Amino acid sequence: MERHSFGQTHEVTNQVPPLADYNLFASDAALSAALERDGAQWHRDALLRHGAALTTPDTLALAELANRHTPELFTHNPRGERIDALEFHPSWHTLLSLLRREGLHALPFSDPQRGAMVARCAGYFLHAQIESGSLCPLTMTFASIPVLQREPALFDKLRDKLYARDHDPRDVPLSHKGSAMIGMGMTEKQGGSDVRSNQTRAYATAGSGRGGAYRLVGHKWFFSAPQCDAHLVLARTDEHEGLSCFYVPRFAPDGRKNNVQIQRLKDKLGNRSNASSEVEFLDAFGILIGDEGRGVPTIIEMANYTRLDCVIGSAALMRAALVQAIHHARHRSAFGRQLAEQPLMRNVLGDLALESEAATVLFMRLARAFESSADASSTSSVERAWRRIVTPASKYWVCKRALEFTGEAMEVWGGNGYVETGPMARFYREAPVNSIWEGSGNVMCLDVLRAMEREPDAAQALFAAWQADAHAQPALRAALGKLAAALNGPADQREASARRIAQQIVLIAQAVLLVQHAPADVADAFIASRLADDSGASGRVYGTLPASVDHAAIIERAFPA
Repeated sequence: MERHSFGQTHEVTNQVPPLADYNLFASDAALSAALERDGAQWHRDALLRHGAALTTPDTLALAELANRHTPELFTHNPRGERIDALEFHPSWHTLLSLLRREGLHALPFSDPQRGAMVARCAGYFLHAQIESGSLCPLTMTFASIPVLQREPALFDKLRDKLYARDHDPRDVPLSHKGSAMIGMGMTEKQGGSDVRSNQTRAYATAGSGRGGAYRLVGHKWFFSAPQCDAHLVLARTDEHEGLSCFYVPRFAPDGRKNNVQIQRLKDKLGNRSNASSEVEFLDAFGILIGDEGRGVPTIIEMANYTRLDCVIGSAALMRAALVQAIHHARHRSAFGRQLAEQPLMRNVLGDLALESEAATVLFMRLARAFESSADASSTSSVERAWRRIVTPASKYWVCKRALEFTGEAMEVWGGNGYVETGPMARFYREAPVNSIWEGSGNVMCLDVLRAMEREPDAAQALFAAWQADAHAQPALRAALGKLAAALNGPADQREASARRIAQQIVLIAQAVLLVQHAPADVADAFIASRLADDSGASGRVYGTLPASVDHAAIIERAFPA
């Protein structure tokens, strides 16, 4: 009788080795090319270094640890005193230290030069492929800077701490810290995206108007992230019924915790490493920033930057899931040959690669538009349109596509992708948040229509530029014609078709960029499967590219073997 030692009933074969120790930046041809053409070549060495550091086994383990050991809220100390302290696993703070070390919280503002926004977005994209939750406080801090810069007295006190490249995790008054993080608090129970229904009140205590001190009474239903050193929030004053924007620090001027009481942490589907909360303002100290009653326009600039980061974060999830799927297919055999050698699997992977590259060139182009828009006096109509029209359309479409994309990539892994011991389940759980945060799909699409109505000259300039770029692409020209027809319809029909319009804007933008910057086979395959008359045969399912497409070449470009 054959005897077996414990645990050795079979030989383990045909299992895929973990994907580690590769360079996120060096392996991404589309990202590398965009960095060079958009004026950020000076940042290449930093990205190469960062791209290698992020895929070491130790760094990859940080992401898993931070999401398994989620933050905890301790409302009281042993003596019964209210403290509202948050405890994170050390991996969380290590991840934030990595982000700040690379300047991803402030680079275009702390080190302004040509290509700085592009360089920052490229670095953000690399980190987002490894861990998403740590990006939330970082992106809010980044987006708060242009708002706070308009308040010179306040910003003078904050500048060095906002720009600092060291992460300071201590929960102490900001005057004792070396660096600062800023969060946001806009939504309330009754309103959600409809922030104009907010009811939180602000009462002047020492002067009123811009720069004045107020006490806030009310609540926020989503308050991210509560451990930040301050938050920008919306509330109503007695003097003005319109919403105003307030800077609300975690500690009051007397050194005690501000009266922002954390009710509980949100139990979220994804983004689990990050703390999101519900809070009550019990006469909380705040400083009015911006003009009274103009809180929404004040804070919308912050939202525009965070929307761009939503696009980047979703594009990064696509990229991360894609390389994991390709790596798996190259090492897993089924039915007598490797998955990557099978025509149908190549179709799936090639289609995913097209989607990923299109998302990458799109967010990098948006980064350039944001950089150009920093100088309002020289911003062209086309650049304004990219920032004001294409950004919300991209936030809608790319974030939506990430949900389907991560699910398809998980399926490449089969059952191994569905369990929490690998990264695919985490990618899938992360995918929905960017569609919801900073404006759901409908809000984004309606914002696209609003932007075109308010800036018709910019919209016309953008479409004219696209027409010129599409002169040699019949399918692209036809798609532009259909888009123009949809935009010229009655107002109620435009609103009902807002999602279709936003989708077409993004697909055309991506097609134009691929025609300009990608190999012809990549651009042609994208247009044929997304915009051509018979592209409806592809539906919304990946892996339905024409059989004539060189799927293997597209996969190799996406992630060289």
